[in-house]
Order: sequence, then structure tokens, then C-alpha cells
Amino acid sequence: MKVCAVIAEYNPFHLGHAYHLRQARLLTEAEYIIVVMSGDFVQRGDPALVDKYARARAALSCGADLVLELPSCFATGSAEYFARGAVSMLDHLGVVDYLCFGSECTDIQFLSRFAEIFLEEPEPYKRILLEKLKLGYSYPTARSNALIIAYPALAADISVVSSPNNILGIEYIKALHRRRSHILPVNIRRIGSDHRDRRLGLFQSSARAIRQAIQSNRTLEELHSQMPEEAYEILTEYFTRERPLFQDDFSTLLHYKLLSEQARGYTDYLDITPDLSDKIRKYVYQYTSFSEFCDLLKSKDMTYTRISRCLLHILLNITKDNMQFYIDNQDTVSYARLLGFREEAKPLLTAIDRNTSIPLITKMADAEKLLTLDGYHMFQQEVQITDIYSSIQAAKSGHRMYHEYTRPMIVL
Repeated sequence: MKVCAVIAEYNPFHLGHAYHLRQARLLTEAEYIIVVMSGDFVQRGDPALVDKYARARAALSCGADLVLELPSCFATGSAEYFARGAVSMLDHLGVVDYLCFGSECTDIQFLSRFAEIFLEEPEPYKRILLEKLKLGYSYPTARSNALIIAYPALAADISVVSSPNNILGIEYIKALHRRRSHILPVNIRRIGSDHRDRRLGLFQSSARAIRQAIQSNRTLEELHSQMPEEAYEILTEYFTRERPLFQDDFSTLLHYKLLSEQARGYTDYLDITPDLSDKIRKYVYQYTSFSEFCDLLKSKDMTYTRISRCLLHILLNITKDNMQFYIDNQDTVSYARLLGFREEAKPLLTAIDRNTSIPLITKMADAEKLLTLDGYHMFQQEVQITDIYSSIQAAKSGHRMYHEYTRPMIVL
């Protein structure tokens, strides 16, 4: 049995994602494709446009065989945490042979060279990196400068580490090396619009462009050409009962959280430095919305996305101590939550059951008896985070909120 894994957000699922799944199966000759997918909040510090169940259904309808949920502490973390969480889950399953990701650079050995440097942080790279950070450079800029100075031969190719897809690819390889995993990295060239492109093209626009078009009240019919037919139908049906969610839908909730904790500051939360905490406290009375507060706080060394992620960690109660505990004591991820699978993939589920070193949660009610006390804490936190998303979803769409324990697993 050959199994290939993909790590994704599918926010929302579009033609590029379908192409990736097809190519992953073709290149690895895999019988099954496992997807580890972000839940209701994503790495840019945003809520997902539509909930994890609709996105999982789209993935299963368009090429995936099984979808697992990446806990939000990793899904909303830096590229390093995002990769470490997802790779650890896949490694624990004991059945995955390949991890396939899309990137602009298709030379896996070249990406692996960067991964080795970032993992080992040899001198003088580490010394120069720390010097640049002390001078106020953002982490990506400091890292690029350190690479150029410490490894002049890489200077001509330094743009490789400025692409979000390449950066994630490097972090996946780094996470595999850190775990000494047998899983082999495979990459394919990303086609279509750039990951950061806001413009809506005629074919294979970025997920960001599609989200922005929906936020600008473009009709789904206008976006039909950007999605596989199955994903388009799922999204169309979803929007008959739910409205899409955006960052500013959480503005009031975030402002309340910031005000309620202003006196003690925010340094307990993941990624929040003392300087950023002080800045939030200083400007909290100028708060008008989530997005405008990100604009107000961003600076030369703190990008909008970094600020957005930090504020989301405050909103969702994702702390430094919790993350450090997960990394140090739980070998990162302590369970795998199954969102859905295809009937044809039952042999894959059987193989996972025989080989996994972490519990596979197929029924919410079974979690408490299957998990350790610490694993159950992560699980409960994820339920609470889903409840936060569902409460805003319900208020915006005009219905009662869904409880996570009542949502059935998807089986196609």
C-alpha cells in the first residue's frame, strides 16, 4: 500500500488544489491520499471562509481519500509550527510514504540544503541572524541577510526563501529531518496565480483572490470557472444556509478580549513579545476593527500577517506555555481527528489503526477515554476554538450555533 500525504488549508478549494491532488497521486503512484487540513482558523491569522466540514467534503469530492484536522495551535502558528504539527501527525500514523507539496522551486535537494541550515543553525549563520534581529530586522529579512553573508554561494538564489510556498516546503523538509522520518518529500511546481495575488484571473486564481472576490460581493457564479464542479456545488449549497466569515467578523470579540486583559498584558500568548504587548496596550483605545488594528500595529519588523496571527492567538487562548508543552512533552501532536473519508479508503483506515502511535479520533464522545490527560486538554481546546467560530457563524447567518459533538463525520 502506497500512501501520499498533503498538508493544506483549502480556503476555499479551487482548481489548483485539485491539480495538486492529481499530481501527488500520479507522481507517487499512491493508492491513497491523506490530507491534513487546518480547522476553522488558518495560518494567516484569519477565520476560514467556510467551516472545516464543507472544506473537508470538497477535498474528499475532488481527490482526497481521508481528511484529518490539524489542531489550531499549529494551524495558526508560524510556518515552522504549522509544518511541525502536520508532519508529526503524519509520521505518527505509521502508514505515510510520501509528503507532496507545491512550490515555485522544484529542486528538492536545493530546498533540503536550506532546510539543513535552518535546522542546524551553524556558525556564523546563527550569530549573524541574531545580530540582524537585534538591529530590528524582521525575521525573514534577518534570515535572508544571514544566509547571504554566511553562504555567499546561495546569494543568487536567495529569492527562494522569500516565497511562502518555498518557505513551507523547506519547513516540511526540516520537520521530516528533525523527526528522522522515513516519509519522503516530493514537490511539484505550483501553477496559476501567485499565492499572494489578489487579482482574479480567468483560470486558477489564488485562494486569496477568490476570498477577496467573495468579500467584495462577487457572485459564486462568477467564480465557477475557478473551482472543480464538485467543490463549486458544495460551496453553493453551503451558502444557502451560511454566510462566509472574514477577519472583521471577529472584531468585537477580539476587542473585548484585549480590553479584559489590558492590565496584565499579553505576553503569555504565542508570538507576543513584550514590545508588541506594550504596543497593543497603548493603542487598544484606538481599536476600530480587527483588520484596522493590524494595520495600526504593523511595522518594519512586524508584518500584517504576523500581527494578525498574534491577535488571533490572544482571541483563541493559544499560549506560549501550551505550545512549548506540546513540542517538548507530547512529541508535538497527541491525536489525529478524522473529519471524513471515502468508503473506498476503509483499507487505509484499517492500516492506520494497526500502525498508528497516537489515537485516531473517529467519534467525539470517545476522545476522553482514548486520550491522555494532556492530549485531552489539546482536544478540549480545539472544541472551544470551534465553538468560537460557530458562535460567530451562527450570529452572522441567523441560526443557532452548531455544537461540535453533534457534527457527523463525513463519509462519501
